[in-house]
Amino acid sequence: MAEKFKRPDGRKPEETRKIEAKVGIIPRADGSASFSFGKSKAIAAVYGPRQLIPRHLENPEKGVLRCNYTMLSFSVSERMRPGPSRRSQEISHEIAKALEPAVLLDQFPNTVIDVFIQIIEADASTRCAAVNAASMALANAGIPMKELIGSVSGGKLGKTIIVDLTKDEEDYKIKEEKAATDVATAFLGRSGKLSLLHMDGDLNTKELKEALELSKKTCLNIVEIQKKALKKVKEK
Repeated sequence: MAEKFKRPDGRKPEETRKIEAKVGIIPRADGSASFSFGKSKAIAAVYGPRQLIPRHLENPEKGVLRCNYTMLSFSVSERMRPGPSRRSQEISHEIAKALEPAVLLDQFPNTVIDVFIQIIEADASTRCAAVNAASMALANAGIPMKELIGSVSGGKLGKTIIVDLTKDEEDYKIKEEKAATDVATAFLGRSGKLSLLHMDGDLNTKELKEALELSKKTCLNIVEIQKKALKKVKEK
């Protein structure tokens, strides 16, 4: 049944939307990148390492990775109120935690590395697009990293495990009941370790395992896409 299953946009369960990855798009930033899943597009800019202000937040043992995630007010069909929100602050924290295991922060004590991420167009999976853009931007800035980080949403539509959900799929209902589960994940590209897991909805143990396996495979493919984008910039 899974092989015959077709999603609203015609994709197979294991198929992502069209992916675009570009590096070095903001000249004045220390590193920058853009990443998109279809109509969900994130731009990331990295500044630092630089002095951390206020000084009392400095850590003499390692640097601080500070992420700022925002959705532009025109990124969604219903105009958003501009400025930070509780949701954007929570996602900013999640993105930093997803990236930290890959960044060698102990090489930059008493400093901060700032990652500014803006969502310029949104059709679900925005935090995953943000992680991918940030991963490439950090590498483009020359920040020492153990490995790149790939991120994608997995989950369930009806009874089928899928990857890279759209907004229509997140809102999918059967007989007026929500019938979709979204699981945002991030995996380290070399070790394959999970660094982000955020689930909206319900999955049993078997379904969660299947969703994570599909997401991990997809994330490792995304890391290869990141590598190609970074290599293309170096060759210029």
